[in-house]
Amino acid sequence: MNNRTLAALVLLCASPLLTAARAEPVAETLEIDGEAMITEAPAPKDPPGHPFDVVKSGWLYREPDTRAMEADSFENPGMLNVEHGEEIWNTVEGEAGKSCASCHGDAAEMMKGVGASYPKWNAKAGKPFDIELQINACRTGQMKAEAYKFDARDQVDLTAYIKHQSLGIPVKIDLAAGDMTAWWQKGKDRYYLRTGQLNFACASCHEKNSGNYLRADHLSQGNSNGFPTYRLKQSNLVSLHNRFRGCVRDTRAEPPKAFSDELMALEVYVAWRGEGLSVETPAVRQ
Repeated sequence: MNNRTLAALVLLCASPLLTAARAEPVAETLEIDGEAMITEAPAPKDPPGHPFDVVKSGWLYREPDTRAMEADSFENPGMLNVEHGEEIWNTVEGEAGKSCASCHGDAAEMMKGVGASYPKWNAKAGKPFDIELQINACRTGQMKAEAYKFDARDQVDLTAYIKHQSLGIPVKIDLAAGDMTAWWQKGKDRYYLRTGQLNFACASCHEKNSGNYLRADHLSQGNSNGFPTYRLKQSNLVSLHNRFRGCVRDTRAEPPKAFSDELMALEVYVAWRGEGLSVETPAVRQ
């Protein structure tokens, strides 16, 4: 983020009335591979206190060419990562001589709906797991292979492949499992925590200023239903924790480590905020 963008964000968050650059998200429908996506849904009611009446996909806030790119799987550059993820799914690794497919079979059948339910409680670890952590648990426990390092290309692409099997299925996480409600609360506290030299919280952009423009960026509600997401400005598929860390860094604060308790709690809360929206992985954003 350059100094001009930082200055614009400071001005925007300090007084939204100082900018006329506001626009409602488009009223269009998204269909991918013949599957209708839910891009607007009633906000979850339990636990109470959701800031919006209706949750909206970030797709509705994007420019026409970006929306068209996501709607066409042949044009969506993130699909190359999904195809690579399929190769990884079927590749034998580790001392146990297994692949993902060795235990789980056909991903199109066995992983359908799985990505829409994460993060979920992992009783053995005593914390929520996202798909990346579950992949590493399978690699070390079942495949006897090395765990992926954060944001390793294979980790991101395999996560995208698994999530893509839930394309169109509404996000719904189980807050009744284990201690998920307490982690939800920790994530909520983190979402509203102001940090860094700029003194911003997640809510500064994605709640207080949702619908406003930050230079050329139309600020969305910040829902996570499309991650891993292909970001045009990075020309790459980007994981959710990469984006979390990038946002914190942009406030000029030290970002938490990926998969730390802090970011896992935040992932639980952000997933809940977008419940009811379809999984769009890999979404396309600018």
